[in-house]
Amino acid sequence: MMYIDQMNRRCVLESPPKRIVSLVPSQSELIWDLGLKKELVGITKFCIHPGDMYRSVERIGGTKQLNIEKIQQLKPDLIIGNKEENVKEQIEQLERDFPLWMSDVNTLEDALNMISAVAELCHRKSEGEQLVQNIKTSFQTHTQQSQDRILYLIWKDPFMAVGKNTFIDAMIKQAGFHNSILTERYPEITMREINELNPDQIFLSTEPFPFNETTRAEIEQQSGIKTRLVDGELFSWYGSRLMKSASYFTMLHH
Repeated sequence: MMYIDQMNRRCVLESPPKRIVSLVPSQSELIWDLGLKKELVGITKFCIHPGDMYRSVERIGGTKQLNIEKIQQLKPDLIIGNKEENVKEQIEQLERDFPLWMSDVNTLEDALNMISAVAELCHRKSEGEQLVQNIKTSFQTHTQQSQDRILYLIWKDPFMAVGKNTFIDAMIKQAGFHNSILTERYPEITMREINELNPDQIFLSTEPFPFNETTRAEIEQQSGIKTRLVDGELFSWYGSRLMKSASYFTMLHH
C-alpha cells in the first residue's frame, strides 16, 4: 500500500507494520494508545508517557539526536517522525533504508488528520476514528473565551516566545485566549520588550524549558504581569494527549 504523509511524501508498506519506531513523544503515546504495544519497538528518551511504554520500549536517542545505528539494528518496518521535531538530514538518512511517514502539525485539524492517518497506516482505523471523535467532542464541550492577551514563553536565557504558524499558537486560540505575539515561529524576546508588549498574562510552559515556581515568581516580580505555570504537554502534544487538553484549558479561565 502507498500512503501520502503530511509532507506530501510517499510511504510504501508491503504489509501491516510489526516493528514501529516513533521519533516523537506525542506520536509514541498515540501509537501505544491505539493498542500497538507489541509493535512499538523504538522511542526517544523524551517519550515519557505513558510510564509503561517509557520503561519497556527501547530508546533510540533524542528527537534531534537520533541514534541511527540503534534504529538500524531494530530493523523497523515503519518509522514515524515529524517535520519540526526531527532533523532533516537524519530523516533523509533513515528513509533510504526504511519506510518513513512524516507528520507536519500546525493546527488542531492537522493533529486530527495525523491521528487518523497513523491509525490507518497501522491498521487501527476504527480506533483512530473513535479517538478523533472523542477529541472533537471534548473541544466542543469545553468552550471558553477570554479577551486576555497571552505571552507564552518556552525558554529562558534568552526568553523565547511562541508566535504564529505553530501548533501551540493554534492551541492558545483553542483555549480561548489571544496570542500577543504576532511574528512567526519562536522569536526571542527581552524583559523590556515583554513590558512594552504588556500582555494580560504570561504563561510559562513546563517544557522544553522547565519553568518552575521560582522562575514564575521572578518573572512576575520583574514584569509586574500576572504569570502562571502551564502544562506544556497539553499545549504542544498533538496525539492522544489532546483528550486531556480541552478540560485543562477550561480550568485556566478560573
